[in-house]
Amino acid sequence: MKDLIYLQLWDAYGALLTETQREICEKYYLYDLSLSEIAEEKGISKQAVSDALKTSRELLDSYEEKLHFNAQNQAYSLEVSFMMTDVTRALEAFKEAHPEYAREMDGIIAKVTVGETVDDGKEA
Repeated sequence: MKDLIYLQLWDAYGALLTETQREICEKYYLYDLSLSEIAEEKGISKQAVSDALKTSRELLDSYEEKLHFNAQNQAYSLEVSFMMTDVTRALEAFKEAHPEYAREMDGIIAKVTVGETVDDGKEA
């Protein structure tokens, strides 16, 4: 779970790290390489990889502590998720009350539940 948090922080603030820090974090968090594998690939010691990861984590924590971008993004995503649930429930209720629009509602619901946008004035 801790790695997931750092992956989210890396997504938010990775551009603020040095190229080497970004590369090591990418290999560790995205490609799930071990410290030894990264060290071998980069031609450096395992301790150097460990130190770079530690420094990167500290920087990422520091950026989040100051900017709160990741926390705000998570809160926003949660709000959007709740809204989409409400929209889906409303569409389902409308479909039940007006079965003649069931096909259209099913199309809209399918788009809403996968995050697509609905084109104005076009049938689903």
